[in-house]
Amino acid sequence: MPLNIVLVEPEIPQNTGNIVRTCAATGTVLHLVGPLGFSIEDKYLKRAGLDYWDEADVRYYNSLDEFFENFLGKTFYYSTTKAVNNYCDVQFDDDCFILFGKETAGLPEELLRENKEYCVRIPMKNGIRSLNLSNSVAIVLYEALRQQNFKEMKLEGHMVKYEW
Repeated sequence: MPLNIVLVEPEIPQNTGNIVRTCAATGTVLHLVGPLGFSIEDKYLKRAGLDYWDEADVRYYNSLDEFFENFLGKTFYYSTTKAVNNYCDVQFDDDCFILFGKETAGLPEELLRENKEYCVRIPMKNGIRSLNLSNSVAIVLYEALRQQNFKEMKLEGHMVKYEW
């Protein structure tokens, strides 16, 4: 089963487009929970995702309630600056869901309080509010993929020899 990234009410189309590209490159399912802060037809969203939209598995939900109803019994992790646990200190399951909140407010605090033991954070210097959403997704997702030995991913590249 693939990993799952969940964006709750994302606001910036370029971030979501970058995350679409990351999910396409890793075989990760992307779940978008509304309301979205942009149209899915937004030119900046499409441009940031380049030509990877056809390679990405993107699913849409109108609300968090609708999303959770579809995945009863699954494991959820909540990425937040308010967590005690470091993202490297948890073991991500093969088919877990990693949730990220909107750029201006993060995930709802009530949801975080109800799930404290599953909240994870990316360490940062004091005085820094947060990292960019697409960077945060990439950092946590690649740790989860590393833990799974980058299963089903191309692990080596080859140089192209040019004749001058």
